[in-house]
Amino acid sequence: MSSNSPAAERLSGFAYAFGAYVSWGCFPLYWKQLSHVPPVALVAHRVVWSFLFVAGLLTLRRRWSEILGVLRNGRALAALLLTTTLISLNWGLYIWAVNSGRMMEASLGYYINPLVNIVLARLILGERLRWLQVGAVALATLGVLNLAMGLGQVPWVALGLAGSFSLYGLVRKLAPVESLTGLAVETGLATPVGLGLLLLGGWEQPVLGSTPRETLLLVGCGVATALPLLWFALAARRLRYSTLGIIQYLSPTLQLALAVLVYGETFTSRHAMTFACLWTAVALYAFDGIRGARAPTPAPARQGT
Repeated sequence: MSSNSPAAERLSGFAYAFGAYVSWGCFPLYWKQLSHVPPVALVAHRVVWSFLFVAGLLTLRRRWSEILGVLRNGRALAALLLTTTLISLNWGLYIWAVNSGRMMEASLGYYINPLVNIVLARLILGERLRWLQVGAVALATLGVLNLAMGLGQVPWVALGLAGSFSLYGLVRKLAPVESLTGLAVETGLATPVGLGLLLLGGWEQPVLGSTPRETLLLVGCGVATALPLLWFALAARRLRYSTLGIIQYLSPTLQLALAVLVYGETFTSRHAMTFACLWTAVALYAFDGIRGARAPTPAPARQGT
């Protein structure tokens, strides 16, 4: 079998997808090691080291001309300024949630995320919703309302994570830029701010950590951020989007398992009801995606002579 056969491409696509989503699902284990570092400082480290790592990849592949092309395109640059803001807010909120004992609510956000995508596609892109998608969104909304009533407040961490990442994906879709190039521009735009925060923020601990282990973890933020994103991009070129849509639930499922089994967050009957609504919504979403992927493409209408 040729190494570039369709079967080999799909197999490598699954490997890249699982690598990306398992990495994202296990991220809490990484950030918990740096729980004493303020979330703003961690985001700054994540931005700076990600840029340096991606810059190294661009240099090896001789692709800096793509960056110049984006910088000359005012519309693309404006879009990436917006995505830089959105992803920075998402990263900061996620790190704060993990290190504040709200990992379960963070996982809730990433269960909601694809359902928010459906709503944005309808409201902004004008895409029509199929009845299974409407049902999935309704069930997810019911689950969130149930949790909100139990908490006595809106689960703003979950909604903030879902909303910021969905808007990030939407803007990137409307202003398509290749994954590595886009990540380089986004982190490059944020790097001056990140450096300023690290050098002038007045943090109690040294900028590069107080121990060699801590320094290695801080520098490793760049690789830990960039590699899953690149794996995801490689998977997206090899697999159906509906297949990726199903595999993506590995990430919040792992986060939920870590929250309850490893870090001892309380899982109440109200949480169980909320997640039951979300898991059912996910099942509807996955079934709709599989059914849509298998539906035969209508033959083009025959032109009259």
